[in-house]
Amino acid sequence: MAINQLNARPLPRPLAKLYAAFDDPRRRWALYALLVVALLVAPTVLGRYGTVIMTNALLYVVLALGLNVVVGFAGLLDLGYAAFFAVGAYTTGILTQEFGMNFWLTIPFALLAAAIAGVIIGGPTLRLRSDYLAIVTLGFGEIVRIAARNLEITGRASGLTGIPSPSLFGWELSGPMVFYYVFAALAVLAVIASYRLLHSRLGRAWLYVRHDEDAAEAMGINRVRVKLAAYIIGAIYGAIGGVFFAANLGAISPESFSFQQSVLVLMAVILGGMGKIPGVIVGAFIIILGPELLREIGSLRLLVFAVILLLIMLFRPSGIWPGRRS
Repeated sequence: MAINQLNARPLPRPLAKLYAAFDDPRRRWALYALLVVALLVAPTVLGRYGTVIMTNALLYVVLALGLNVVVGFAGLLDLGYAAFFAVGAYTTGILTQEFGMNFWLTIPFALLAAAIAGVIIGGPTLRLRSDYLAIVTLGFGEIVRIAARNLEITGRASGLTGIPSPSLFGWELSGPMVFYYVFAALAVLAVIASYRLLHSRLGRAWLYVRHDEDAAEAMGINRVRVKLAAYIIGAIYGAIGGVFFAANLGAISPESFSFQQSVLVLMAVILGGMGKIPGVIVGAFIIILGPELLREIGSLRLLVFAVILLLIMLFRPSGIWPGRRS
């Protein structure tokens, strides 16, 4: 069974069977296909408001899978992940508004800017570990937010408004329903890319570095280069989410990329199970849908949700769906 021995309690049998099914490569993609079908029909059941909430949840799936590369695969603590999200959004917003560039042409520039941001944060700091690395990433996230709040080109505190909607083959992409399917497609691509990375040579190097950096380096793995690759790839995930986030809302502000956003994405990764792709997806949905499902409680819903999260972490300290441990 896919049970992490670090957890205090074993899984219930139905959940254990479900987890084992996702661990079987022959069944995994069939189950994912069923989930994709469910995503396709979901807007007809959920209505307009539910579709907007699900769109936000799918955005967080993309962001959480990106952070999972950094935290789950490579074992690096990142408290400023919203910075990469902001870089993608502001690059697209500035290029479309200030320079009149086509939305689709801004995507390579956004990815390049995110990769450069990943090098800037990763290059000088990846020899650091633990708390020191967390402090540096937290500072980087706040620097990006404060810079966006004070620079004229980013619209200062008011942010950028009037970002044009993209069009595809003459069809304008706008409205909650359209962007729901856009983010659903992005989430599916992010899942596929994550599995490819996990089972690649680079993914195995991340695993070795995560468990024992010194032993990995003794085996010939350049741990600084491998960690830097994790930051760059994670930054690209965040930038893609930011690009389409800006196109969806048509407006962005510095407060959309606060430290709270970094914490929420990190919570999704830890709550679901670091390094476990299905677990991270579950964690992202819980973080976004949980408060909405408790909306009828009223003003106490966030307190109740926090207590639920606390109980989950007490009984499942390695996450709801942790990776297998030998």
